[in-house]
Amino acid sequence: MDFRKFPTILAILLLTVLFIQPVLSGTTVTSDNLENDEASVLFNRAELLLVDDDYENAIKLFDQALASNTTLIKKTDIHLYIYRDKAYAQIQLELYDDALATLNEGLAFYPQDAMLWNNKGYALYRTGKMQDALAAYDSAVSFDSNYTIAHINRGDTLIQMGRYPDAVAAYIRANETDPFNTAAADGLKAARKGEAESTRTMTILLAVFIVAAIGVVVWYVRFRKAGEPAPEEKRERSKK
Repeated sequence: MDFRKFPTILAILLLTVLFIQPVLSGTTVTSDNLENDEASVLFNRAELLLVDDDYENAIKLFDQALASNTTLIKKTDIHLYIYRDKAYAQIQLELYDDALATLNEGLAFYPQDAMLWNNKGYALYRTGKMQDALAAYDSAVSFDSNYTIAHINRGDTLIQMGRYPDAVAAYIRANETDPFNTAAADGLKAARKGEAESTRTMTILLAVFIVAAIGVVVWYVRFRKAGEPAPEEKRERSKK
């Protein structure tokens, strides 16, 4: 699972040159206001650092933006993107616990943001918390049923959990949302292969168990001494 393929990078590329167009919430926010807003300036500088893969300094600027007056950016998408992209930078540095803290903070403001949930799932996946990761991915697709990457990530997690039939269903759904997605196609092949191998293994184990059980019965019948009472008979006689 390659986190670099996540939609976050698309947002970064779009934001490197131009300020984000605000989503208005009550008070009108203009480009002039954003250009003169400290948090907005810090955010845009951090986005440029992300493009240069300077994740450590980008995180510092994101923190400075959040520590400044966020009144204006909370009326735009910038506030949300700070949490998304700060967590992205932390994941690139494999700071998964820090990323989880950032994502949880962001989800406190934006509990229905599918990307925050997806990225939380990825951080949990990387720390080996598969059940929690699956729950996060479930939340992501519940808020965006066409979120291809989240469906693929669900499939990857289910494979790690050995739940191959469920993984097959996840990849099929991912393929429905994006028919030409190679990761979904590759994942589907892997899940079906795992499902077939799992079925074959269970069949072999069942056959071994049956053969072993028959062997025990045959051995007991053939090698029990003639006239030797059965175990139940022995217990009955011992009582006399």
